[in-house]
Amino acid sequence: MSTLVYINSRNGIAKNAYEAITYAKKLGQEVIAITTGNADDSVLATAGEYGASKVLVDRSVATDDAQQLTRVIANAVESTGANTVVFSNEIVAKSVAPRLSVRLKAGLISGAIAIPEGDTVKVNVFSGKAFGNVKINSDKKIISLLPNSIQPEQTGSACSVEEFNGNAGEAKIKLLETKKPEGEIPLPEAELVVSAGRGLKGPENWGMIEDLAKELGAATACSRPVADIGWRPHHEHVGQTGVAIRPNLYIAAGISGAIQHLAGVNGSKVIVVVNTDAEAPFFKAADYGVLGDAFEVIPRLTEAVKKFKASN
Repeated sequence: MSTLVYINSRNGIAKNAYEAITYAKKLGQEVIAITTGNADDSVLATAGEYGASKVLVDRSVATDDAQQLTRVIANAVESTGANTVVFSNEIVAKSVAPRLSVRLKAGLISGAIAIPEGDTVKVNVFSGKAFGNVKINSDKKIISLLPNSIQPEQTGSACSVEEFNGNAGEAKIKLLETKKPEGEIPLPEAELVVSAGRGLKGPENWGMIEDLAKELGAATACSRPVADIGWRPHHEHVGQTGVAIRPNLYIAAGISGAIQHLAGVNGSKVIVVVNTDAEAPFFKAADYGVLGDAFEVIPRLTEAVKKFKASN
């Protein structure tokens, strides 16, 4: 028996893919990775450092077409005899895993946050407000792991990369253009995030958020109203209708903490809130709360980080 792990290698291999491989390795079976596209073999081979015995790659699939990916992964399951499929719970997996579940007649657990105990898997429920324990009774199992739930562990060395014909069929999606922010840390991969809302009063004041993020090596984010009115780009919007993140540290300045925003960030390991309103709901979810003006607190925090870095 083996565990098959889908890794999205469209723009290299992201941290969440290594997390999924590490998770699969802890299930106690041989781990085989499956991917598509034209990534270099040397990049794909790094999957072996985290526990994969080999990587199967179908180079005929040029986009993240859910129907094609479902066919390729289903055929890989049949070819390898895998009884478990692991995904990172990112945008591609959210469209592919349910389709694959139907095709394989496999039970699906979406949003796993811990290594299974027997056949039971711990998951986030109600937008992270509670935990649930889910058991799969089907012969084949699909598990979708929430990013940043476990740390990637390097336990091996580079593995072999093998060509695989997954009989993907005709593509239904045509890729016109790929745009990737340059010089930025992608939010889903960021371990540190500095975010702000309408409390900053205007886009011209975002410099202090960027300064703090630069000193911390963090990504920047914003609330939905800020993106909607054009102060910040939409790819920085975090929340229920934006990007869901689970960083180790989330600093929020001038954000009240509406339930829609909390749904996208309450998986953060540590939340620090800066706000002048003592009744802001965000304080109830925060690990640390600073009742104060962001225009005073954030620059002082940036200076404190600079001094700490200079002396260490």
